[in-house]
Amino acid sequence: MRFLLVEDNQDLASATVDRLTMDGHVVDHASTLRAAEDFKATTDYDLIFLDIMLPDGDGRSFLSTHRLADDPTPVIVTTARSEVSDRVGILDLGADDYVTKPFDFSELEARCRAVLRRRGGAARNVKMLGDIEFDPLSGTLRLGEKQIKLRNRELRLFEVFANAPDQIFPKSKLLDRLFSYGDEVSENAIEVYVGRLRRHLQGSSVEIQTVRGVGYMLSVR
Repeated sequence: MRFLLVEDNQDLASATVDRLTMDGHVVDHASTLRAAEDFKATTDYDLIFLDIMLPDGDGRSFLSTHRLADDPTPVIVTTARSEVSDRVGILDLGADDYVTKPFDFSELEARCRAVLRRRGGAARNVKMLGDIEFDPLSGTLRLGEKQIKLRNRELRLFEVFANAPDQIFPKSKLLDRLFSYGDEVSENAIEVYVGRLRRHLQGSSVEIQTVRGVGYMLSVR
């Protein structure tokens, strides 16, 4: 998945990006509200991590504008303020959750998973697609007694397809979901990962179809 981290503390930002990237996510880092707005204008995100105190303003104004625009992207606020009134105010503005600094990365990851589950309307991580059981938390596909452990980018690509069956994704869109701005990759990389997923799905009722001249989509027979 692709996340936007809005954080001006460089040490914390670097550690957070490293941890989330290690989990296979793509993370763009903005150290100011202006940079965050520029990122949002060019890319769709699955989740935004938002600091409150930033060099060029208050993150709450960003959050308020984000919600007034009816942007459904979930937001987890990271704040050093621990007073109940501050936390209530953040939630009332439209935050989906918050973590208080300093935070443990395992807590941040757990809250991230919970928010994304709620967004998808699911109480559990496991999703059924035809005869395939997909668990994004463990990164596995199960077909009967057969269990397949997906590698990081295989997992993130399958998540994109699994969250929107029958939706066509152009290669450029898939590149945007799997790689950050600094990565020098071509659309051929998507063909490689799609090929790997197709091999994993052989024998199941789930397939990734090529829509000639447009892109790919996941369908269930």
